[in-house]
Amino acid sequence: MPKKYHIHTEPASPRFTPIGKSTILDWEGGCLRCFKCVKRKCIYGAYNERTFDVTQLTDTIDTICKNCLMCVQSCPGQVITKIINPEYKLLGDSYWTPDIIARQWDQAETGSIPVSGAGYAGPFSGPGFDDMWTDMSEIVRPTRDGIHGREYINTSVSLGRKLSALKFDNKGNPVLEAPKNIEIPLPMIFGELPFGSLSKDVYLAMAEAAMELNTLIEVPAEAWDTHLEPYARHVIPVLSAEQIETHDHLIETAQVVEIQDSDESDAVLKKLKKKHPDTLVMIKTALDENSRERVEALADAGADIIHVHADRNGNVHGEKKTRFIKDVVRGVHNHLVNTGIRDNITIVASGGIAMAEHVAKAVICGADAVAVDIPLLLALECRMCLRCEKGLACPVEIENVHPNWGRTRIMNLIGAWRNQILEVLGAMGIREIKRLRGEVGRAMFFKDLEAQTFGQLFGTRVGTRKEGI
Repeated sequence: MPKKYHIHTEPASPRFTPIGKSTILDWEGGCLRCFKCVKRKCIYGAYNERTFDVTQLTDTIDTICKNCLMCVQSCPGQVITKIINPEYKLLGDSYWTPDIIARQWDQAETGSIPVSGAGYAGPFSGPGFDDMWTDMSEIVRPTRDGIHGREYINTSVSLGRKLSALKFDNKGNPVLEAPKNIEIPLPMIFGELPFGSLSKDVYLAMAEAAMELNTLIEVPAEAWDTHLEPYARHVIPVLSAEQIETHDHLIETAQVVEIQDSDESDAVLKKLKKKHPDTLVMIKTALDENSRERVEALADAGADIIHVHADRNGNVHGEKKTRFIKDVVRGVHNHLVNTGIRDNITIVASGGIAMAEHVAKAVICGADAVAVDIPLLLALECRMCLRCEKGLACPVEIENVHPNWGRTRIMNLIGAWRNQILEVLGAMGIREIKRLRGEVGRAMFFKDLEAQTFGQLFGTRVGTRKEGI
């Protein structure tokens, strides 16, 4: 029996003091000088470990405090107050919210699933992936437990083209040779990083993590260096049509090569297939209003993998009316099913994949796998300030990360994500993620439910999203 896939995680403390969600205001001017101060009674010793970080001008208690509020409630003079940290509220943007960023920091540090312990106090529905609810009806069955191993759940996916049918001659020998496929144990590859203070050590940390996890990492041709050669089998070189001839050595060593979609894609694809028949070719194309037809054309042209991508917030490119990645991927998947070629190709989706649950939801909408990008930067302590895009210095000096530390943080994040995916699959009663692809019956979409329930009462103003499916 093959060894069960396992991601080894270990604590990896942050190099810089994280920005805490809340902060303590300690008005010592009104202190009653009690014989036994409530600060000394803190069961976590937060006040004993409290320091001031002079490099960031930050009070470290913001991250040490566990928010039990015992000191706030017990102080006789009521001079201790807990408030939301103003610096925390400035993190990220409306999509990459402070809570999402802090959650990825915590998972990268501990490798554990974040647990609030206080239930869910957020909105019932929202935009993007929050419009989608997954079926967890099997959660009442205790045997559906992928994390503790009482029932094995497979998260591996196959990359490459597949045969739509098997054909044999009179002697029982296959007539058609099966196309090459690559099996990876996760429905995730590491995508091309959209920003960041990137250095050789950053790419080295990612490549080491990709090799340990047995997955793949996209690396632009410009970022390739000899230090990545030991990891060449796990690297997907990202090339333009003009770079094909000048980077032939990368294509020869890689299992998969990615080409940016262009008017020359068909010609480039044929040339690559002829010269490197054992290398899988992935075409990266933007999600837009023509995605269904474009993906079908690329599949007919012989692409092994089609990488459809939205912008960093998951929105479709170049449309006046914003649509989200899950809706357009769902439309592409259904179109390929209707044309009878969906099972022939692999679809990788990226853009807006911010949490583990987004991986499962993207697969439900029709993707075979996803490309994770910004969360990898968050694992390296990125604060989404985007100073790097303006040519300014990175406040957490990502370019100076040690490869071993970076590898551990990334593996912790992916390990925590995989455990969450196992929880979702177990709660659905599904034992392998391949079966989840396109299973929209395992999910509910709020706008669809809203249209079915109130559409007749309020007309077309409700549930008009179906045009993207």
